[in-house]
Amino acid sequence: SIRTWIAHWNDNPRPYVWHKTADQILEGLASYCQRINNAGH
Repeated sequence: SIRTWIAHWNDNPRPYVWHKTADQILEGLASYCQRINNAGH
């Protein structure tokens, strides 16, 4: 369960390491928004 995972994680916490720059994340988000905007919903 999520509570078990949280309890285990809190025993040995580690900082989150970003693997992309903010620009890369925003470019991916812009691309996704463009795709769903033109999806014809």
